[in-house]
Amino acid sequence: MNAQELRDKTPDQLRDTLVQLKKEAFNLRFQQATGQMENTARMRQVRRDVAKVKTVLNEKAAAAASEA
Repeated sequence: MNAQELRDKTPDQLRDTLVQLKKEAFNLRFQQATGQMENTARMRQVRRDVAKVKTVLNEKAAAAASEA
């Protein structure tokens, strides 16, 4: 997931993506705790994707606030 794809989405779509990523992060933490995790690199990727989505949401909110 790259930043340009995220910037093309609406804030509602970004919030939905954020919810999905947080659910995935929870499931990955659960898998790690039970010893069932196969791809440990996925945790890092999900955390970074969450950060990207939050950054784009904050950019959109700041742009909307400056216009108003």
